[in-house]
Amino acid sequence: MGAPRETGQKGRKDVTERIEIQPPAGESVVAVPSIPQGHTGDARSGAERKTTVSWATLLDEAVTKPGYIHEAYSRFHNYSLGNQLLALFQCFERGIQPGPLATFPKWKELGRHVNKGEKALTLCMPITGKRTKTVTGEDGAEQGEEFAFTHFTYRAHWFTLCQTEGTEYQPPALPEWNERTALAALNIEREPFEDLDGNTQGYAKRGRKVAVSPIAAQPFKTLFHELAHVCLGHTGDGDLSDSEATPRDLREMEAEAVALLCCESLGLPGAEYSRGYIQSWGQGQTISERSAQRIFHAADQILRSGRTASSTNQEVSQP
Repeated sequence: MGAPRETGQKGRKDVTERIEIQPPAGESVVAVPSIPQGHTGDARSGAERKTTVSWATLLDEAVTKPGYIHEAYSRFHNYSLGNQLLALFQCFERGIQPGPLATFPKWKELGRHVNKGEKALTLCMPITGKRTKTVTGEDGAEQGEEFAFTHFTYRAHWFTLCQTEGTEYQPPALPEWNERTALAALNIEREPFEDLDGNTQGYAKRGRKVAVSPIAAQPFKTLFHELAHVCLGHTGDGDLSDSEATPRDLREMEAEAVALLCCESLGLPGAEYSRGYIQSWGQGQTISERSAQRIFHAADQILRSGRTASSTNQEVSQP
């Protein structure tokens, strides 16, 4: 998320006073060749250089390679989905055993040290700051008005367990996902299914409401699909139903991609159907970077919402 566009006299400069990098809370592609690698003892080697990652390419890799999403989630569930895949693919590229991730200071706090010469993994992290813009008050006088902004950048700060030595470390258990907890956190109501069309598996309605047919072939996949429609803001254009007659437009692809990420992350059935749908939709079409970011963000919302508060607090944000 970038800073809001500002209006005013041409050439007027905003004063940026505070920009802080948020530390990874909790501390608890394949290859992405554009990611620089930081070394221990070299603070500026990779962290200070501009890094770009294509989220559309990352999503395509995850969709076309079954098992990668669940592997990434199992190893790095304390991080956002995008960062899970970034970490996994970097591990594969460099021949590193995937495992618990932490920064240099966090491993030290846990009684372990990063081995000399190890290269850090790069993840996406939020940067927050405050700016002051000049506005004209009701009395016609100019005055400064402060606003906050957040944008995302890439930093090479993280090391896996196998890159460290020291006190034995026991990774936390994989958190369970609970539907009731998720619905409450997302402020979405699951209502009784009332559609008489036998082909309809589920639907999402205005007012943040979803329903799933009691005879749905893939109930979890359908639930995630309908939750995705709400989280992605699709229901603002009207009620949507998940049926065989649903047009294969962008909204359906986005919702199905979210369902795939959620089902495969949690090891639930339905991922293969979603994968086939997305690959079929993608013939001759390319998922845009913005759409890929929205997909990752919505899937992250749904997965985090169903966890306990302690697990949710350990998340690292992504675009």
